[in-house]
Amino acid sequence: MPDIRGQLLPIYLLVDESMSMGSNIAELEAGLNALHAALLAEPMAAAKVRLSVIGFSDDAVLRLDLADIRTLTDLPRLAKRGRTSYAAAFAELERRIPDDVSKLKRGGYQVHRPAVYFLSDGEPTDGRAWEPIHARLVDRARTPAAPNIIACGIGDADAEIILSVATEPRYAFIAASSTDVGASVAKFCVELTKSVVKSGRTLATGSPELVMNPPEGFRLVIDVV
Repeated sequence: MPDIRGQLLPIYLLVDESMSMGSNIAELEAGLNALHAALLAEPMAAAKVRLSVIGFSDDAVLRLDLADIRTLTDLPRLAKRGRTSYAAAFAELERRIPDDVSKLKRGGYQVHRPAVYFLSDGEPTDGRAWEPIHARLVDRARTPAAPNIIACGIGDADAEIILSVATEPRYAFIAASSTDVGASVAKFCVELTKSVVKSGRTLATGSPELVMNPPEGFRLVIDVV
């Protein structure tokens, strides 16, 4: 049996870059920079995670290939563009996750089930086309590296759709309708940072756990559907 170099948790940040995100793209970029800084301050936790950033609108664009965040001097810029294709978002994950996990395993790592943090401020503009792609992605019999998906809806996102995107009800959150979208983005980023750092810490201590608490101003979707 080959030696194991270590354990890793692949993390994918899948973020809405549609036109409706508007000036809130800047809030997202600030949140990414805060995540980067927090992980650099937690080297043991940072060593256990690999981060990828994917922006989606009419299509999905890889903003950051799965990387050791400790090697990065800054994180990628995002871009306001197009509409909101959930199908493009999940198709990109369906292509990318199995390849990424295989590469990590070939590198000698033990790989934990990937975690996807999904953020959208609106309903999918491609109707229900995303549903069969999403179903394949999260089917562990079909996709052995099927991820856990934490879904957060802000702005005009539909609660029932966000609940369908999340792989478990405890991973589905919706912002209060009265909450400013920019403020919701900022609060999502705060909780994202806490979740990623804590996940890295638990992996470092040998007791891996994926924890995401509701960001301030958000509620579990199951409470409001």
